[in-house]
Amino acid sequence: MNTAAVAPSHPRRPGEHRHRAGAVDSGRSTYDGFTVQPLTPHIGAEVDGLDLSQPLDPDVAASLRQAWADWSVLVFRDQHLDREAHKRFGRTFGTLHTHPMNYARGGDPEILVVRTTAESAYTAGEGWHTDVSCEAIPPMASALYVTEVPECGGGDTLFADMYLAYELLSAPMQQLLEGLTAVHDGALPYVNTYKSTPPEGGYPRHEHPVVTVHPVTGRKVLYVNSGFTSHIRGLQPWESRALLDALFEMIATTPRLTCRVQWQPNTLTLWDNRCTQHHAVWDYYPYTRSGERVSMVGNEAPRGVAAG
Repeated sequence: MNTAAVAPSHPRRPGEHRHRAGAVDSGRSTYDGFTVQPLTPHIGAEVDGLDLSQPLDPDVAASLRQAWADWSVLVFRDQHLDREAHKRFGRTFGTLHTHPMNYARGGDPEILVVRTTAESAYTAGEGWHTDVSCEAIPPMASALYVTEVPECGGGDTLFADMYLAYELLSAPMQQLLEGLTAVHDGALPYVNTYKSTPPEGGYPRHEHPVVTVHPVTGRKVLYVNSGFTSHIRGLQPWESRALLDALFEMIATTPRLTCRVQWQPNTLTLWDNRCTQHHAVWDYYPYTRSGERVSMVGNEAPRGVAAG
C-alpha cells in the first residue's frame, strides 16, 4: 500500500472528532475527484463521483486512500463491476488475499462468495469480528460487492470504530490492555460455527497485541474480537474470559461506536480491517442476499504500543 499521501493523525480525546480537509458546513467533504457524505461524524462515508469499473487515476487513487484513512469505511453506490474490475479496485490498496476456507472451494481463489439463502445454515459474518485476524498478517482491507439484496429489506452490515472503542476505556484499563497479547484462532468460527473441515495442519492460529497501533494514522486500536479471539496469554482462564467478555459486551452494546451500511443492488463497501469490526445482520430469512468479496493483505503484522 502506498501511504505517502496519508498524513498520520494525532490521538484525540474520547468524543473529540477528527478534522478532515475539505469539510464544509453541510458535513460533506471534498477530495480530489470525488466527494463523500459522512454516515456518522467518526466512521463511514458514502462516496460520490467515482466509476470503479474503470481504472483509477493515480492522483484520485491517492486521494481515495486518504479518504479511507479518514473514514475507515467507504460506500460506493450504483457500481457495475465484473470480477476483474472488482479485483483491480482491490489492488489499489494491496495484494489480494486468499481466504483460508477457499482451499476447499472451486473458482477464483481471490474471490470469497458471500451468499445467504433460505437453505443456508448460517450467514457469513454474523457476529462482531475482524476478518481473518487469526492469520500472522491479517487482511488490512476488505471490499464486498453486493448485487442481490433481500426483497423484504434487511441485510445491513454494522461497522464499529475500534479507535473510539479504545478511547472510551478508562486510563487504567487502557494501560492494562496495552501490555497484553491475545490468541486469535481460526477454528473458532470456521470449525465451531461454520462446521468447516479444516485443511491439513488446521486453520491459522496466531497471537496479536490486545492494543495495536495503526500503521498509517498512528492511532491506538482495540484489537480483540468475539469471532476469532480465544484467550489472553498470561492470565488465568477465568481472568481472560471475564476480560474478553467485558470488552466484547462493550463493543456489542455501545451504539455510538457504529455506522450502518444499508445495502442496495450494486453497492461496494470498502473497510479498514485494522481499525474496525463488523457484523452482518441476518434479519431477512427466508430471502436472499448475495455478493462477492476481495480482501487485501497488509504489509506487516499488527504491532503493539511498545513496538510503536
